[in-house]
Amino acid sequence: MATVLSLSGSPSTSSRTGKLLRHLDTLLAAQGHEVIPLDVRTIPAEALLGADFRHPAIIKATELFAHADGIVIGTPVYKAAYSGVLKALLDLLPQYALTGKTVLPLATGGTTAHILAIDYALRPVLSSMGAGHIVQGWFTLDKDLTAHEDGTLTVAPAAGEALTQVLDQFVSALGRTPLLAAAG
Repeated sequence: MATVLSLSGSPSTSSRTGKLLRHLDTLLAAQGHEVIPLDVRTIPAEALLGADFRHPAIIKATELFAHADGIVIGTPVYKAAYSGVLKALLDLLPQYALTGKTVLPLATGGTTAHILAIDYALRPVLSSMGAGHIVQGWFTLDKDLTAHEDGTLTVAPAAGEALTQVLDQFVSALGRTPLLAAAG
C-alpha cells in the first residue's frame, strides 16, 4: 500500500478541481492506498504569502510531502498557468521535495486553450523539484465535471475514460495493480 498525498491547488471552496481530487481519493483508497488530502487554501495566507517556512502549517505540509510515495496535484488553470496558491506552496517546499516521488498532475479549465498548462507550466516545476516519475498529466474541461450537492462528482464518459487511463498509469507507477485490471 502506498501513501498518496492528494493536493488541491484551488483557492475556492466549491472548486471542481477539489471535488475531482476527492473523487480520485475514493478510487485510490478503494485500491488500498492511504490517501491524505491537502487543500492549499486551508494553509493560512500569511504563511504562504509571507514565505514563513517556520509556520506550523508549512512544516506540516512539508512533512506530508516527505512521507508520501505518490502525489496527485490538481489545479484549476488561470491565465494559462496553475494557481497562484499552488505556486506559493511549491515555492516554500524544499528544493527537492519530490525526489523519488511519483506525481500525477491534473488540471481543470474552461477552455481547451489551456490544455498545455500542465506540460508548459506545471511539469517543469515538478521536474525541478526532483520528481522521480511524472506520469502523463490530465486536463479536463469544467463542463465535463458535474458537482452534486451531496459532494459527489460525475465525470462525462469520454473524460472519465481518459481519467481512468492516467490514474492507471499513476497506480502502476506506484507498483500496484492498475484500476482497469482490477475491475476486469
